[in-house]
Amino acid sequence: MKVICTYLCFCAIPLLAAVDGTVVNKTTGQPQAGATVTLYKLGSAGMESVESVKSGPGGKFVINQNPQGPHLIQTAFDGVTYNHMLPPGSPTSGISLEVYNSSKHPGDARISRHFLILQPRGDQLKVNEGFIFMNNGTMTYNDPDGGTLKFYLPAATKGIAQVKATAPQGMPIDRAVDKTNQKDIYKVDFPVKPGETSFQISYVVPYSSGGAFEGKTVPKTDEPTLLVVPTGVTLKGEGVENKGQEPRSKASIYGVKTASYKVEITGSMPAEAANADSDSGDNGPSLEEVSPKILQQNMKWILALAFGILALGFIVLYRAQPAAASTGPTAKGKNERGRR
Repeated sequence: MKVICTYLCFCAIPLLAAVDGTVVNKTTGQPQAGATVTLYKLGSAGMESVESVKSGPGGKFVINQNPQGPHLIQTAFDGVTYNHMLPPGSPTSGISLEVYNSSKHPGDARISRHFLILQPRGDQLKVNEGFIFMNNGTMTYNDPDGGTLKFYLPAATKGIAQVKATAPQGMPIDRAVDKTNQKDIYKVDFPVKPGETSFQISYVVPYSSGGAFEGKTVPKTDEPTLLVVPTGVTLKGEGVENKGQEPRSKASIYGVKTASYKVEITGSMPAEAANADSDSGDNGPSLEEVSPKILQQNMKWILALAFGILALGFIVLYRAQPAAASTGPTAKGKNERGRR
């Protein structure tokens, strides 16, 4: 009997090594040793660290835990963290965790789209500005000192703005707005990983119908800046081209090719639209009211981002995942370790 018990205990030992796998550096194409792998439990209180280990030779790691419920694996390497969701029932053995080398130079990271949604209401103009980065390379663009995104804020904002950044396949998280040594130019520290990364900037400035709004596109973009206004509002200005009207929402879209622009805004949001907006908590038309034909590929998703229906948290992300484990970048919890 003693022999049988000893044998059973010996067989049970591997069950304790419930989470294991390999860290792979997608920049080099080789297993990555020395990365920090941390298992987090996700709950109503946020992220709770369970255990951290270092990947060893061949990129191998083992975490002696048996996850129950939604968990997240966060891998820190070269100043950046990468997230991997573990929904309940998903495999926890033989997991492949992807990381990348990082650089302070943009490399293949480019701003593919830049847009502003201008919503005048009463004596205020609400602005939602969005930037979409496409990184088609195998390096993460990460510049904590200089910021990966620089943008213009009108002096009337006094530097007050809300910024949300979303990593590829991730959920939006709040980021700080920092000054630069250039007047009215601010920066955001957030890594731009391979894939699509988006930034949403929201602020308010004083408004009166017929007044002017000035803007600047600081970084170089692949496409002209788009200015979107709701029905009942029109824009005009030098170098501003009317791109058409979205049929359902009647939103008008204008294109600006110059880095600096000044537009005259006339009109205001209809009262019923403003009231419906206040009741729903949204910042504009419904997500389906954006025409891909007018706003080009992926613009419906971009406006969805700008309209602010985003702050759902990691539990929503986990519920949206299939049973199989999948990779999802940057997360923020109660004890945020995924800053970079």
